[in-house]
Amino acid sequence: METAELLPSRRLARWHLALPLLAVLVLLLSTSVTQRLDFWLHDTLIRLMPVTPPDELAIIAIDEKSLEALGRWPWARHRHASLIKRLDDAGARAIALDILFTEPSDNGHDDRRLAEAMNRHGDVVLPLHIFPGNSDMPLQEFLPTARLTRAAAALGHVHAALDDDGIARTLFRRQGMGEATWPSLADALALQTGIQRTAPEAMAQAAPYVNVRSNRVHIPFTQPGAIPRFSYIDVLEGRVPDSQLAGRALFVGHTAAGFGDVLPTPVSGSGTPLTGVAFHANAYAAIAQDRLIHPGSLWPVAGTGIGIILLITLAFPRMRPARTLMLSATLTALPLLLSALAMRWIQIWMPPSAPALVAVLAFPIWTTERLALMTHFLNRQLDALGHDRNVPTRELADTAPARLLEHLQELLGARNGWLVTQGQPIRGQPPATTSHLQQPGKWQHEATTSRIRFYRNDVWHELGLVWPGSGADEQRRSYLDRLPLHTGAAEPPIETSRERLSRRIEQVHSAALNLAGMRRFIGTGFERMPDGVIVTDAVGVIEFVNARIAGWFNTPRESLAGMPLARLLAGAALETDPRAGKSDWRSRILSVLTEGKPLTAEIPLGHRTLLFHLTPFRQNRWRQPGLIANFSDITDLRERQRQYREAIDFISHDMRSPLVSQLALLDQLQREKRDADPETLQQIARLARRSYELAEEFVQLARAEDLTEKRFYECELLTIAENAVDAVQQQAGSQGIRIQLDGVEDLWLMGNAELLERAVINLLTNALQYSPESTDVAVTVEKAGGYGVMAVADQGPGIAPENQPLVFQRFRRQQDQEIAGTHGAGLGLAFVQTVAERHSGTVDLVSTIGRGATFRLYLPLQP
Repeated sequence: METAELLPSRRLARWHLALPLLAVLVLLLSTSVTQRLDFWLHDTLIRLMPVTPPDELAIIAIDEKSLEALGRWPWARHRHASLIKRLDDAGARAIALDILFTEPSDNGHDDRRLAEAMNRHGDVVLPLHIFPGNSDMPLQEFLPTARLTRAAAALGHVHAALDDDGIARTLFRRQGMGEATWPSLADALALQTGIQRTAPEAMAQAAPYVNVRSNRVHIPFTQPGAIPRFSYIDVLEGRVPDSQLAGRALFVGHTAAGFGDVLPTPVSGSGTPLTGVAFHANAYAAIAQDRLIHPGSLWPVAGTGIGIILLITLAFPRMRPARTLMLSATLTALPLLLSALAMRWIQIWMPPSAPALVAVLAFPIWTTERLALMTHFLNRQLDALGHDRNVPTRELADTAPARLLEHLQELLGARNGWLVTQGQPIRGQPPATTSHLQQPGKWQHEATTSRIRFYRNDVWHELGLVWPGSGADEQRRSYLDRLPLHTGAAEPPIETSRERLSRRIEQVHSAALNLAGMRRFIGTGFERMPDGVIVTDAVGVIEFVNARIAGWFNTPRESLAGMPLARLLAGAALETDPRAGKSDWRSRILSVLTEGKPLTAEIPLGHRTLLFHLTPFRQNRWRQPGLIANFSDITDLRERQRQYREAIDFISHDMRSPLVSQLALLDQLQREKRDADPETLQQIARLARRSYELAEEFVQLARAEDLTEKRFYECELLTIAENAVDAVQQQAGSQGIRIQLDGVEDLWLMGNAELLERAVINLLTNALQYSPESTDVAVTVEKAGGYGVMAVADQGPGIAPENQPLVFQRFRRQQDQEIAGTHGAGLGLAFVQTVAERHSGTVDLVSTIGRGATFRLYLPLQP
């Protein structure tokens, strides 16, 4: 399928990506499409970077408490005069009255008193307002009365600039009609307190009827409640200590609900708008902390967008899709980060939405271009994918019931069977004595039959098997119970679409399923193989290994990938050539690669013996041939061959010798033509008994090796020990040896009591053979954790440390035993170890020369 013609023949031109992104950037910068998003980002950053108000700033609030104490608004101006006098006496630094005095009071005496109080303090700032006198008139400036204007230290406008969404984010620091432009109220107070040396520059002169606004800035607000507030009535009546008013810059204005102007701001929103006096106090705080934010030029924003486009154009064609998405996300965050840094450190607001959206759109645009190329490529690949050879694996649900019956009879060795579909016999006839099946989809096992009722493709089937003899064994029943035959109704067939893209998608889906099935089949097959498999490239570097190789060579699969095969095999010598070393492996691997001749050898690896097959193979016509190595574990085979050779030696020597001796004695009697005397008969009997005992040991060992859990049943450990002691009691008495039994009752286990008893008899017989006369043999039965422990201890000569690892090997006898004339096949202790292992237990030996030996048999107990 992999051919040069099917590979993509062109690359995406970079301008295919750059031109659409440039067009998007120009569109976003020249329209207000991103305005709302910029507003939201601006407000978020303002909330995240609040201004800390200066210590001297405070607000004197005309609140509900003051209105309740002093009466309805407006108040007589002599009260404001009294407030200014009170603040002057307390040492207030500067006062901004956010109260309009555009008309003389009804009592001219009050205006005079207020003007005198302002003159006495010297740093009182009054507001002016610009609005049309009525609906038919142009904008006008409404200043305080002439007397109050002369008494004021400065005038400041109180207008906030509302954006298109109605939120007050900015302030014009200079605003007025024609050539007379006024600083903002916050700037005017800052000039009086000295934190600002000069007023913001005014624009060039204009016509008197033109509302001139300049020096627009963004206000970074303080956290709600950060600016201290004092109630108007509390200050007026002296309830606020002078120490809290001295040296302060004070804004006096309305905070009561329903009075004065209110402004929705980034920190308050439209639900809880900020009062006008609080807005101007926040502006003063920004001026005092040098945190006013100036609107940036369009060119830095455009430059950021162009830079992002350039980086995307250069990077995307070289990156994988997942990394292009990460880069797109990173470049999306870059304008946001730059905007936040510019706002915080250089006090410039650069709207980040346009360049950020360019980075966001880069990924889908690039993906669209890639898909356009891949569509052409996939169309050329589909036919090749569709014609690839599929692995012939079928689901069990796809097998016809009649064929399934044949396969089950062949596999399980059923004598007969039947199949009934919708009540009609298809194959065979069910026995007349069968009962009604209760649960669909579940096998029902009876004396000589096993049957199931299942539903498939809207049809009910009944399938049955008739077993020979006494019925199915547990293995066959367990296998049948795991078979998923009851599949229910068939899924409706998928209609083939007539639309071209949908048909292509269906073809890709079908081909992908075939490939996935093939990969699963091959991958699972390699992993489940009993053999180890290694695949290398053309230079003998490992590309694939299955789990067997990683386990046998005790190396992680990740470390094996990329390792030369010769290095992996360097520690193993070829069985066929003991002198083989590292260089021999290199030469043999090179020989297979160059000559193409397979290599077969045996490799010893730890306690294993592996049969090694190495052969070249070629994946396709463009790649050089690699190697595939197969490792088969033949350890058990070699062990069985060794045991076979030992058994042959045993039969040819140990069992043959007594028989030859018997024949020789019989021949002697026949030649001498005399009757056998008692001594000769006793000698023949002794030789016959030895032959029987040797054969019995051999047979018992074979029975132990064939033992399975099917022959297990409940048995009690102390009872087994008592029976074994009874069996050897006569032999012990003839030698003057006492057997002492001490144990715990009710130690139950699942096992074969007959073979366990034989194992204990072997341990006791072994102890009696080596124990001197008039000594003791101790047998104890106890519990240790989840195990029952049976120990047999004698007072014999003991076993040398160098011989202890060999006592459980077959056909092994101690040298002392041979010298003493005690003959045996060397299978007794091998039998004990085999029985222990078949019961998932162990046997160990503790012995010291001159102090006897103790054998302990550990067997797992029932929970």
